[in-house]
Amino acid sequence: MTVTILHNPRCSKSRQALQLLKDRGIEPGIVEYLKTPPDAAELGRILDLLGLAPRDLMRRKESVYRDLGLDDPALGRADLIAAMTENPILIERPIVLAGGKAALGRPPENVLSVL
Repeated sequence: MTVTILHNPRCSKSRQALQLLKDRGIEPGIVEYLKTPPDAAELGRILDLLGLAPRDLMRRKESVYRDLGLDDPALGRADLIAAMTENPILIERPIVLAGGKAALGRPPENVLSVL
């Protein structure tokens, strides 16, 4: 089974999730999503796998969230996904993808549910 982690090496939760995988003998593909953000279609697929609405995957305390007015209830799914692809700092992390499933690593142990 292929395992991929959307990872930010500066994030302690992301590092913990990666270590949990490695401790189980899994060497996941690592996507540093701040350098290589998912496109809109991939982010939409990830949201569907997670069963989340875009705002549920957004880091709402980031200044860019306020600066872009992303709390506007008139913004739809496509608008919010576009904001995340253009500003990947808005994407909550880590996210692990495996076997057609996805898990958000908040807390890091959640990622084990897709293995």
